[in-house]
Amino acid sequence: MRNVGQKYESLPLYLGMDLLQVVGVSKGGAVSGISFTQQKGQRLALAGATGSGKSTLLKVIAGLLQPDAGEVWLEGSRVRGPLETLVPGHSGVAYLSQHFELWNNYRVADILSYANDLSDEEAGALYAMCRIDGLLGRKTDQLSGGERQRIALARLLVKPPRLLLLDEPYSNLDRIHKEILRTVVRDIAERMDISCILVSHDPQDILSWADEILVLSGGRLIQKATPERIYRQPADEYTAGLFGKYNLIDPALAARLGRLATADGRRLLYIRPEKLTLSAMGNAAAQGRVVGVTFFGSYYEIEVELATARLLVRADSNSYKKGQAVFVGLAP
Repeated sequence: MRNVGQKYESLPLYLGMDLLQVVGVSKGGAVSGISFTQQKGQRLALAGATGSGKSTLLKVIAGLLQPDAGEVWLEGSRVRGPLETLVPGHSGVAYLSQHFELWNNYRVADILSYANDLSDEEAGALYAMCRIDGLLGRKTDQLSGGERQRIALARLLVKPPRLLLLDEPYSNLDRIHKEILRTVVRDIAERMDISCILVSHDPQDILSWADEILVLSGGRLIQKATPERIYRQPADEYTAGLFGKYNLIDPALAARLGRLATADGRRLLYIRPEKLTLSAMGNAAAQGRVVGVTFFGSYYEIEVELATARLLVRADSNSYKKGQAVFVGLAP
């Protein structure tokens, strides 16, 4: 059998601050030649449409899937796949998916005591952080989905990993339990010195949490940048759409809006609705007419029809009515 690690085994890959190194990883048609690094304490997020390879990549990093090519390294130690070890997974990596399992009809305290490496004081602090300290005497079949999710997470952390992988942890939760788990995940990253990689389909989960985002499409890495850069300067229309609504601005319209240019000379620009302004006076270059107003609680979205395009503008108040003539400008 081919030595899976022979290409990189002897290379001095471990570089000081790098916790994780993913080198040319491919798996079937789901992941193709992906490489990146993660520093200690850094919060990374994987974003992409369904089928883009996010979960497959996460499982390769966890050692739960054998890559067809490439390597994964954790602090200088190669993560071996299930074809190279009797027990799949890496001792320094914890993996939580939306399909987690808990033993039925067991007391929560008994489940958490298994493989617990923490002192009583440390364990108590962890349970409080995970918002489960009041659930220890209950049985698993008496818990809500959100409570079970937090207990499954705490179970991974009683033997603290160096890297925590979270695969769509919020997908099956109602709004209340989702907000609780968001806070728990944030506290774990900040207070337990555990590096994290998060997969989520909700842009708000990612933008508000990550230090850096990796965007996948068709199994390939197409952009790696800070949340601010990816939101404001997406690499392409696919990336722009992943993180919210946008306006596609061609060169002619860009010239009419004024003060709008890019250093790299791209033909098309992706402008978020909040970066445009409306005025009833003729002090902006692009004139149009309001064709729709939608209320979203904390803001309004106003659709404006121009001669050659339709634009979406976000406003704090509803000062415009359908059919009204308006002028569109660029926010400062």
